[in-house]
Amino acid sequence: QVQLVESGGGLVQAGGSLRLSCAISGSTSTINTIGWYRQAPGKQREWVAIFAGSPQYADSVKGRFTISRDNAKNTVDLQMNSLKPEDTAVYYCGVVATRRREYWGRGTQVVVSS
Repeated sequence: QVQLVESGGGLVQAGGSLRLSCAISGSTSTINTIGWYRQAPGKQREWVAIFAGSPQYADSVKGRFTISRDNAKNTVDLQMNSLKPEDTAVYYCGVVATRRREYWGRGTQVVVSS
């Protein structure tokens, strides 16, 4: 089992920045990939940034978002700059572990006002 807890969401004006953090606990040695995903109202969950060997970014956030991992602290952060209203969503930390097991946090709300 892997437990994930997100923090850092909130309300920000367009052009602003937020930093999300995901605290990871449990069977961390079983993790294959870890990353950030988001789900906007009325839309399907989509991936934003993941570690799969190296950091990978969705085209919509490339150049604005940066994912980082601190193995000593067991955290994965998402630095979000130049935020746009279309970035408004619930952001989730997600893990794919061995045997393709998936684990998700409860999410943190990000609202970007225009």
